[in-house]
Amino acid sequence: MNSFWHQEWGDNSIQAYTVVGLVIVLVWLFRRYLSSLLAGWLFRWLGRVLNTVERDQFNALVIAPLERFVLVLVLTLALYRLQFPSALNIDIYRFEARDIVHAIGKLLFIATLTSLLLRAIDFAAILLEKRASRTPDLSDNQLIVFFKDFFKVILVINAVLLVLSFVFGFNIGSLVTGLSIVGAAIALALRESLENLIASFIIFFDKPFITGDLVKVNAITGTVEKIGLRSTRIRTEQKTFVTVPNKQMVDSILDNLSLRSQRRADIKLELSAKATPAQLETLLAEIRTLLKDPAIEQFSVLLSDIRSGAVCVEADYYTAPLPLDDFNRLREKINMQVLTLVHQLQLEWPADGRPLK
Repeated sequence: MNSFWHQEWGDNSIQAYTVVGLVIVLVWLFRRYLSSLLAGWLFRWLGRVLNTVERDQFNALVIAPLERFVLVLVLTLALYRLQFPSALNIDIYRFEARDIVHAIGKLLFIATLTSLLLRAIDFAAILLEKRASRTPDLSDNQLIVFFKDFFKVILVINAVLLVLSFVFGFNIGSLVTGLSIVGAAIALALRESLENLIASFIIFFDKPFITGDLVKVNAITGTVEKIGLRSTRIRTEQKTFVTVPNKQMVDSILDNLSLRSQRRADIKLELSAKATPAQLETLLAEIRTLLKDPAIEQFSVLLSDIRSGAVCVEADYYTAPLPLDDFNRLREKINMQVLTLVHQLQLEWPADGRPLK
């Protein structure tokens, strides 16, 4: 019996093949249980930090990548216990089959580890977003989204460098040195992208606007929905989705409409010169009375101009930074009341029929 288990085939004993095969099968069958067990241990270990996160949410993020990582890790360690059969170690181009298999194993290990770390970044972002949502300052939320994308990019770049080093055998030191030689050319080619990246840092630290602000830049007016590494996404008043490079958001004159302290509205009336002084005084007095609305913080009304055949009455008033729908309803109400006054006082428009300005 012992002689059977110690028989060699392909430079390995049958016992070694059996042990490795059993380990792989067991891990495959119980991979979900093992990953759940590791996730549960990790959840308890981070209990103080995770008191605001539900276990189901944690499992949804961690279980799948952890399962793949455990499977690839055990498979790699188990197969490394075996000697690669010399009969199968044929040359493929300039590489041996053994080296290709080892490279595939390293590639799978780096890929699954990177996937797990990407999920870890997502999970950390969820924790920080929950904490940031307790504060009224929305800049914390946009900073979390920005750095989540930033660290993901850094992680992927590092993963590529690891693949080049451990899978393809490149010397990273010499590779970085070589890249620095052509760095100037790359910087020139990517100058605009680098400027947008630097502008994104300026936006996050200088905070001329944050996500959710209503802004106007380059004749585009809309609500900021996302600030990325290269561009800012704006939902316009026509409900279109505009992407503006961050450099333009920094270099252009930007009007942050959400930061205004008041909203302003104007009334401009051009009336016939037939209006008597008494009628005009009554009109001005009644408009002043109308503008004493609780929603209006300050106003001014005056007879602004006298022309040949016409007189001009102008008024402006300011409200608190009301929502646009509420402000428009107030303007409509005031305009209708002023129009009613003009008709009640039997005032006329200019004889040439010029429209209301």
